[in-house]
Amino acid sequence: QAQLVESGGGLVQPGGSLRLSCQASGLSVSYYILSWYRQPPGTERELVAAIGGDGVIKKYAESVQGRFTISRDNAKKMVYLQMNSLKPEDTAVYYCKASSRYSNNEFWGQGTLVTVSS
Repeated sequence: QAQLVESGGGLVQPGGSLRLSCQASGLSVSYYILSWYRQPPGTERELVAAIGGDGVIKKYAESVQGRFTISRDNAKKMVYLQMNSLKPEDTAVYYCKASSRYSNNEFWGQGTLVTVSS
């Protein structure tokens, strides 16, 4: 059974940094596009960043471009989101998602809360 487990969320002051991690199990991660989404309070879930199977192609939301960096380690079945220069508007539950490159399969993690506040 495929599973994604996020970690690394917490409370951070504006301007600070956090690194989110997502551990995948039960799937061959190289066959999946890995993404981070977030859902701020009272709003819809939105794409933050995505990374292709080989880690070369990356996509970012305009709101995080230049501040966030997505990376992956296929050997460890991990995907990371380095978040720098955090702003209060980055406050959200952050979710990890795996989307198959060859089928309609997709899997979500349970989410990790990031709160940016002084």
